[in-house]
Amino acid sequence: MRLDYSARSLWSVDRMIEDIRRESAPYAAVELVLRGFGAYAGEVIVRQTGGEWWASGGDHWVRTPDGRLWDPIDEARRCYTQDGSLRLLCRDATAGARRD
Repeated sequence: MRLDYSARSLWSVDRMIEDIRRESAPYAAVELVLRGFGAYAGEVIVRQTGGEWWASGGDHWVRTPDGRLWDPIDEARRCYTQDGSLRLLCRDATAGARRD
């Protein structure tokens, strides 16, 4: 998988998470991988929007310049349960927060 910090690369990450889920891997076995995918998606959002990482109590979010907070690590977990998409999270985060 080619990860180049582009929004387009998140299509591949979403598909990879879907493939892992289809293999019925137990959550405990993939938890760190999902965290890594979420962190990657967060960094894509930071680079696309000029946002920054925020951390508190062991949790990590991305804050976009418009003041919104995004939780890409939780979104990766939601992808694993078929209730999320890192690609769509990035689309939503960048829609109102693009750099000038």
